[in-house]
Amino acid sequence: MVEADITIAAAQFSAGTDVRENTTAAGRQIAAAAAAGAELVVLPESSLYGTSEGAGAIAAIAEDLDGPFIRSISGWAKEHRIAVLVGTYEPGPDGLPYNTLVALDRHGEVMGCYRKVHLYDAFGYRESEGIAPGRADKPFVFTLGGWRFGTFTCYDLRFPESARAAVDAGAEVLLVPAMWIRGPGKEDHWATLLKARAIENTAYVLAANQTGPLATGYSIAVDPAGVVVANAGEERGLILARPSRERLRRVRARVPVLENRRYAVVPLPEPKPRAS
Repeated sequence: MVEADITIAAAQFSAGTDVRENTTAAGRQIAAAAAAGAELVVLPESSLYGTSEGAGAIAAIAEDLDGPFIRSISGWAKEHRIAVLVGTYEPGPDGLPYNTLVALDRHGEVMGCYRKVHLYDAFGYRESEGIAPGRADKPFVFTLGGWRFGTFTCYDLRFPESARAAVDAGAEVLLVPAMWIRGPGKEDHWATLLKARAIENTAYVLAANQTGPLATGYSIAVDPAGVVVANAGEERGLILARPSRERLRRVRARVPVLENRRYAVVPLPEPKPRAS
């Protein structure tokens, strides 16, 4: 029996502080991906709202998963018959929202969500001051078109355990929505880490990043051997990737790192709740 491959799009654009404009931009990218023949489109982290303000500004715009933003995404997924993974913010504990990825099927139904585990407390920024961390004990993996997809967000890319946990849960393709902030060396970090996660896990990686002025762009697709098969550059637009089951088999047979490894991924204890 011949196993079908799947066409996936990564859509990059710049979300600003106007939620309506961001929602419209996301809708255009979903429609464009469907028109290009994709069965799944990955939109960036923070597609709801992008800002250079401190993380504390996010709580005021966070929406429930049945709020206007995800309802709009759901409607476009259903209209264009395409699955969507999109970054948003949702209310969380103690007044702190989650940085959340939501996966919807081609009928617009929510398949599940991932809440960012590693918060961006680096390069002089402290995401943890305004965002609640997700739980690290269970990766989010979903099935579509016979493929298993694992998800994590932006800064999670710097922690190889995030990718390995998803692969241990069955992921063959790793999806990485991001708002990878510009700065010295950041584009090199981005490309190097994405290729490393693909190589060390012998998995496909598809990353959807925001563009400038805040982020670097360069959404890319990487195959299980670390070969970049598509790169979006700096401007708004789409890239397409078509993972091959045969390619995945060949790479994993030639480089059986998942069989040869001798260490397991074990989550650390969850952080204690903040004092009230």
